[in-house]
Amino acid sequence: HCNLHPFAPLLLNFTSITMAKKQPEPVAAVDPTGWMVDNDVADFLLLHQKEVLYMCMVGYTFLHGSKVFKAVPKTAPVSYKLISMILACTGGGILVPIFLNKVPVPLANDAYPIAILLSFVLHHYFPVLAEVMNLSAVVKSLVVVFYELVRAKVVLTFTLAASAVIAPTTFSFPLFGPIMCGTVAGCGGAFLPMNKGLDPIAKGGLQPPMSSAFVGSALVHLFLNTSLSDGVVNAKAKAHLHLALFFIIVGLVSAFNFSIKTVKVKKE
Repeated sequence: HCNLHPFAPLLLNFTSITMAKKQPEPVAAVDPTGWMVDNDVADFLLLHQKEVLYMCMVGYTFLHGSKVFKAVPKTAPVSYKLISMILACTGGGILVPIFLNKVPVPLANDAYPIAILLSFVLHHYFPVLAEVMNLSAVVKSLVVVFYELVRAKVVLTFTLAASAVIAPTTFSFPLFGPIMCGTVAGCGGAFLPMNKGLDPIAKGGLQPPMSSAFVGSALVHLFLNTSLSDGVVNAKAKAHLHLALFFIIVGLVSAFNFSIKTVKVKKE
């Protein structure tokens, strides 16, 4: 026989409540670099809003169109100019989906054909717009920024898509396949139509869009698939942001032909 205190149940309940209150609350993960993507500028660079994306797509196709109309003969048929512009704008978006057994971009996204047709009409009926772009540094810079933002999004999208589709072999993740797909996505239009062959790199070597696409896709792929991104919150968005900034810098340097002057020292 054991004597129980009449207030024992109340003491037990009070103890359990006290113990429950002493349990530590879960602490939210601290992101020391969250400021990179949590601002309006990053939202613009990452093309989060559809309106911004469509605006940048027009700039992307317009800049491609200026290159196409400058390269093709003025007496060329309208159909030739239009097809050349379509291939220049969506070359990478055609080749890489074929590699990955996917639907090419101009067939999967109606926004691209609309932007291409709009830019084609502007170039065909208002050629003075291209001259204004080349004469105004501000307008040219804006168009280059729009162009590079879309290109960064395309390179990142197809690098990640290839990484998800291609099975790893030698390493724990596919290494060269996604990098090659990202590179082609960023510059594939330069090699279309196929009768060009390797002429785009025969004389001057790799053009800035080609080299930047390769470097950018390689850095993004290695960052996201190695220990470099361990503990990084929202690593994909931050990689996208840095890729876009890298492309913009390379694009502006290439567009305005910035170069470092070397000073020759005469030997006495």
